[in-house]
Amino acid sequence: MFASYLPAAIKFGVAALFVLAPAMILAQSQASPHGIFTDHQDVGTVLHPGSAVYDIATHAYSLSGSGENMWFGVDDFHFAWKKVSGDVAVTADIAFLGTGGNPHRKAVLMIRQSLDGNSPAVDVAVHGVGLASLQYRDAVGANTHEVESNISAPKTVRIEKRGDYFYAFVSGKDGKLQPAGASTKLALTGDFYIGIGVCAHDKNVVEKAVFSNVIFEQLPPASGKTVLISSLETIAIASTDRHVEYVAPAHFEAPNWSRDGKYLVFNQDGTIRRLNIGESEPTLIPTAPQVHCNNDHGISPDGQSLAISDQSTDDHKSRVYIVPVAGGTPRLITPNAPSYWHGWSPDGKTLAFTGQRGDNFDIYSIPTAGGEEMRLTTAPGLDDGPEYSPDGAYIYFNSERTGQMQIWRMKPDGSAQEQVTFDDSNNWFPHLSPDGQTMVFLAYEKGVTGHPPGKDVELRLMTLKDKKVRVLANLWGGQGTINVPSWSPDGLKLAFVSYEQLPEESLNPK
Repeated sequence: MFASYLPAAIKFGVAALFVLAPAMILAQSQASPHGIFTDHQDVGTVLHPGSAVYDIATHAYSLSGSGENMWFGVDDFHFAWKKVSGDVAVTADIAFLGTGGNPHRKAVLMIRQSLDGNSPAVDVAVHGVGLASLQYRDAVGANTHEVESNISAPKTVRIEKRGDYFYAFVSGKDGKLQPAGASTKLALTGDFYIGIGVCAHDKNVVEKAVFSNVIFEQLPPASGKTVLISSLETIAIASTDRHVEYVAPAHFEAPNWSRDGKYLVFNQDGTIRRLNIGESEPTLIPTAPQVHCNNDHGISPDGQSLAISDQSTDDHKSRVYIVPVAGGTPRLITPNAPSYWHGWSPDGKTLAFTGQRGDNFDIYSIPTAGGEEMRLTTAPGLDDGPEYSPDGAYIYFNSERTGQMQIWRMKPDGSAQEQVTFDDSNNWFPHLSPDGQTMVFLAYEKGVTGHPPGKDVELRLMTLKDKKVRVLANLWGGQGTINVPSWSPDGLKLAFVSYEQLPEESLNPK
């Protein structure tokens, strides 16, 4: 049972000690020594028992916990919980007590299927070092994954479960909650557990954190009004840890990584924008009079130029232009339209693009200095997403010529066309790592036609030598996620955009 700072007669006093609010469960019919939670216990294996103390006067919870970690296939921590079902949320201010300790000690808001240490679970974790992240285990005993927020040491955090989707929120400099840009999909069955927890990240010690202004909500059906949230993320290839670089209630797409690794380029509202790594707001790259740019753009091998695809002309058809990477007046490359850029040759002398000529979309190339376009594919159906391999030996692309969208490759002159992926997914937008050894691509489910937005998709990585494929990330996205090359120049990370369609009320939680 919880301990309390007050005598038993007050512990079980009147409900007036709590504040009730519509759609929120802040108290039971009597004030409880558990507060809003049912019980607390150690989860997993701990050397030192944890504890939980509820202060009925301040409605704050002091939790202490040991445990080696909350990671990999099992969690070891102390957990105060409530058994619930349906759509729920919990919000709290979190503060660690004491200095020092392991920098990765964690205080969490958590939703988990069971009280077993290896249970599927999602949590918003605040670490001792200030890192805030969404962590999740999507199957019993599976390794934990993480999406890191770009806001450090937020005072307030929140986790929402809506259907099978989980969303993280953190407070910004103004103290107001905002989407962290971190979300995941996880199906929980029947009843599950929601609560607060502490892990020392060191099995030999005990750490303590205080959770104040704790609010549990049984969420009502959403109003139907939604807001699109776009999140520019990077992912470490080795660990698959994800980090939010920029998040906004806006629609932006298709990041490119600069050749020096110092910034990212993406499109939003017809413009091209630059986000310096580690900075909070992007800046505009001027491309006027081309101000209706789409998501097919990319930086030249020497880092000095930017290819853009824009439809500002009177016919509103996309054409390819080249502009200085810092901005300037674009130079037209493809008079014929529609044309959509996708790749630079390694020597910077040729562009590969997708063009619709008549009723068919095919792959073309054209000199960057201007000249005649060269048709490289002639198969019926859509060929798209051409990108040169780093050694210039191949152009990789996606094609639906077999009836299923798959990855193909060919020589730069269009010869020796061969299929690369063979599965039941619809695979789009191959991007080769800087060393040419691996390829990332976007995978839709079998029944999805085209490359629409708003779908559950996977970022997959193929080792080209042995054709082995592993999943880097599951996310909600599709169109706009990785339309163009987005590897970091050192080959250690990849940039992409994920999306959330949040109910309007989630942006203004009570």
